[in-house]
Amino acid sequence: MSSKAARLVAACAATALLTAGCSTDDGHGEGLQVVAGFYPLEWTAARVGGDLVQVTSLTPPGAEAHDLELAPKDVGAIVDADLLVHLKGFQPAVDDAAANEAADHSWDAGSAAHLVPVDGSDDGAVDPHFWLDPTRLADVGDALAGQLAKVDPQHADTYEQNAADLRADLEGLDGEISDALADCRVDTLVTSHEAFGYLADHYGFEMVGISGISPAQEPDPAALAQIADLVEQRGVTTVYTETLVDPSVAETVADEAGVRTAVLDPLEGLADASAGDYLDVMRADADVLREGQACS
Repeated sequence: MSSKAARLVAACAATALLTAGCSTDDGHGEGLQVVAGFYPLEWTAARVGGDLVQVTSLTPPGAEAHDLELAPKDVGAIVDADLLVHLKGFQPAVDDAAANEAADHSWDAGSAAHLVPVDGSDDGAVDPHFWLDPTRLADVGDALAGQLAKVDPQHADTYEQNAADLRADLEGLDGEISDALADCRVDTLVTSHEAFGYLADHYGFEMVGISGISPAQEPDPAALAQIADLVEQRGVTTVYTETLVDPSVAETVADEAGVRTAVLDPLEGLADASAGDYLDVMRADADVLREGQACS
């Protein structure tokens, strides 16, 4: 029995209302209540849960996911959820709520994403942006099916099948992107911040982030000049700005090096300019990269 069902039973018993109006079906008429930290986790939970879940995201469209602050209603939603899906280390406010308000019904997606350490980090920090490698997101989908099955065992087969369908879509997407980014003349990927490391590694690029893992980590002038020199030395033709991130620093590097800019969507949260859902945005990013990296 989930914590939500247990709370319902306790409330009914306390008021002696164990009648037809008080049910312990765990809310499946409405679906399990799943709260996700930000968009890729929301999209994955909706795909794996299907009609059996209602998924909400703590990060509203157009908001920068890294800097999320929780309103009281968000904390209330976390408390009442059947499952909180978050990514430890990515959104500190959500991490705090997971520990303090949802210790018995939260799941860290990073446990299934095979996260890698940040280059040069001395504190064990890992790169959280795993969803830009579709194969890692497929692994998270498989593991999430198991988490939903723990809450709702009677529908375990459905969650497993939904995850298998999601994996098929993501592996198909991976093949499309691999084909689009084959034989690229430029193999250095210069981005606003270090959000594209998993994508770069999976598809054969070397990422150079102008800012750090968080877009708030702005480089000093000397570092900007060094990146501008690298752009010229390696024949980079495009510096990538991002949706939801101020483009001014990346534009400064591009202007200094005399190259163009193009916009990538790191999918931390959907923006008004986003091309559609996760699959659509990843395809759109691949089209941008194919041109910017001079792929045949």
